[in-house]
Amino acid sequence: MTERVYRITLIEGDGIGHEVIPAARRVLEATGLTFEFIEAEAGWETFQKYGTSVPEETVEKVLAADATLFGAATSPTQKVPGFFGAIRYLRKRLDLYANVRPAKYHPVPGAVEGTDLVVVRENTEGLYVEQERLYARGRVAIADRVITYEASYRIAEYALRLAEKRRGRLALVHKANVLPMSDGLFLEAAYDAAKRHPTVEVYEVIVDACAMRLVRNPKDFDVLVMENLFGDILSDLTAGLVGGLGIAPSGNIGERAAIFEPVHGSAPDIAGKGVANPTATILSAAMMLDHLGETEMARKIERAVDIALEQGPRTPDLGGHATTEEFADAVIRALVETGTK
Repeated sequence: MTERVYRITLIEGDGIGHEVIPAARRVLEATGLTFEFIEAEAGWETFQKYGTSVPEETVEKVLAADATLFGAATSPTQKVPGFFGAIRYLRKRLDLYANVRPAKYHPVPGAVEGTDLVVVRENTEGLYVEQERLYARGRVAIADRVITYEASYRIAEYALRLAEKRRGRLALVHKANVLPMSDGLFLEAAYDAAKRHPTVEVYEVIVDACAMRLVRNPKDFDVLVMENLFGDILSDLTAGLVGGLGIAPSGNIGERAAIFEPVHGSAPDIAGKGVANPTATILSAAMMLDHLGETEMARKIERAVDIALEQGPRTPDLGGHATTEEFADAVIRALVETGTK
């Protein structure tokens, strides 16, 4: 039987992306699986070189891969003509409609034991359609919030399939008490999708009440699905439950492509110093393997990360003194010692 070769596009991006992506690549290489890695460029540094943050060649490499692992991207603090955020462009261009943000307990300071949930965020519409305009001589601003039945059904279907693989519970997060037409449509589509998944327990939670319940008892939740803005906000809250953005992985998933990335930014203050925490990127690589069907290996990487976090050495952001490479070495040791096959 021929061993499968996974074709993975690597985009380091900006800042600490140049450190955390190579660390994650080393962990992937230690799994014993076979990979063909393809390097591509995107981000602010790419814009400075080529006048675009995402060259067409990069888009082609993402589409040609089984999956893509993205590092981090910088956005300038002031508007620059012709510049667009790399990951946001790729989400829109490739219709990566599902933003998936797991929040799972890892042994780091501030993490809430027992937390194991996933926020599924609709990634293509809501207020993020960027349809804003000014009236009354610039003193009134109006932004359109676009919710469609099709996009709502599609994201609910994704979340329902995910819930079936987990503990079988799905929270529909909304604000239909204030936004009865738009969030009402979201709920209608979600309940229609749920008819095809009778084993999943589906229930509603109003978004502000959801925020409180997540803080008080995150163990109540399994999978949560919501529109774009609510997902943007609550997924950062859930990252706070497990130790912060340095621990948080994510995926942007569509029909034609999937891009996995750490939630953190490019951290220009520590870029190039070799002390960036690669945990979120390594966990994103584990998510990527899960997406590719290598579920057992994904769990082994997660366990190896936990061993490294518990036993050390930890990077400075977690109170330790390890370099990025030293932490990656610790994960690889744990992976090898616990068995990669």
